[in-house]
Amino acid sequence: MTSATAAAEQPTADTGAEAERGMRGTAGRWWRWRTRGREHVTFVVGAALVALHVVDDSFLQPASGTSAADHLASGLVPLVVLTLVAWCYPRLRPGWRALIAIPFGAIAVIAGTTGAGYHAVKVGPSGTDFTGLLVLPAGLLLVALGLVVLWRSRRLDDRKGWRYPRRALETVLVPIVGFYIVLPVGLGWFASHAIDPTVPAEELGVPYEDVSLTTSDGLTLAGWYIPSRNGAAIISYPGRGGPQKHARMFARHGYGVLLFDRRGEGESDGDSNLFGWGGEKDIYAAVDFLERRPDVDPSRIGGIGFSVGGEMMLQAAAESGGLDAVVSEGAGTRTFAEELEELSSDDLATAFPMLALKTAAVSVFSNTLPPAKLTDLMPRLTAPVLLIWAPNGGNAETMNPEYHRLAGGPASIWTIDDAMHVQGITAHPKEYEERVVGFFDAAMPPG
Repeated sequence: MTSATAAAEQPTADTGAEAERGMRGTAGRWWRWRTRGREHVTFVVGAALVALHVVDDSFLQPASGTSAADHLASGLVPLVVLTLVAWCYPRLRPGWRALIAIPFGAIAVIAGTTGAGYHAVKVGPSGTDFTGLLVLPAGLLLVALGLVVLWRSRRLDDRKGWRYPRRALETVLVPIVGFYIVLPVGLGWFASHAIDPTVPAEELGVPYEDVSLTTSDGLTLAGWYIPSRNGAAIISYPGRGGPQKHARMFARHGYGVLLFDRRGEGESDGDSNLFGWGGEKDIYAAVDFLERRPDVDPSRIGGIGFSVGGEMMLQAAAESGGLDAVVSEGAGTRTFAEELEELSSDDLATAFPMLALKTAAVSVFSNTLPPAKLTDLMPRLTAPVLLIWAPNGGNAETMNPEYHRLAGGPASIWTIDDAMHVQGITAHPKEYEERVVGFFDAAMPPG
């Protein structure tokens, strides 16, 4: 073979090698495109199942006594977020895609478990539970997708000196994202969907009436009323379960007692909110009910609230003046603005973003703006108030001394060092009865 012939044949060999590499490159790109496409479809399926429940829960089957128009925030905000994320998803690098899929999936698991799952276990699946139960497998699918993306995208060709620190950094991101994103958003959904849908067994021990209350925003609340024998009545809040022991105590002394399911709870209409936002309207309706009772003197209506109920009693008394005396046991904080006043600077340094997102999530999912701060309301509370708190009770009640200091009317405070949260009546039953009943006797004497 001449040198000219060899030279002529060489480009042919090079061209074949280039063509083979080109085919391999095209095949690789095709494989990556197909993989990315399947991944995107998987994400869209998971997000679509979540969106289906959002639409069902907010617009198609809203809570009794409410309409689709009452759920614009809880419906539209999640739908807009899901749509934007689904559109952006295939355009992001693998690490970012995993960082989106895993938290979204974890939030969906929380929503499916604490919302529809909780309701289905308590009273059997009904209404929006059927689409809500689909959110749980959708969340697991998204979490699994994110883990697969992380595994497939792991780099094995980088320097070992950087590979392991990078993986350690990625591992550290998991609890950070969980604490600052998954926890507050999941708590926001839980707070607006997980109030007990059942009515507790009645253990009042005295005759009572089944009653209904109507709130200013048109909701019907179900409850029990023990008629008064001394002309005074107490609203025991919230719910018909926990306050029954207190109801028996008041009934022994002749007081009328009103217990009722707050909005979104038991047999009452409305959307639930574990932090009590909007619940002051329930207490106003209770006051209106008692003022119309022939056995009750309208100037002798008191209220006792426990935990969030204590916070709601303080707010209702300060804003309306319809309550003539208030006992608040275990009151804490309800919003980001209140938590800013409660926590130390060291705690806020780490918890600030989480607390802010929690309040935003509760506001969106409950379609309710945060209430006014209790520290701003307490100076307007002129009715006599007794604050009870358990500093070692396992719940944040540290603002009670400040509420006591700010009260605009006669105020007293009882610190129970050895009681659990809202368990003063259990820790010291005799003293509790003497103090609480004695407080109402003095604050609301017969006319």
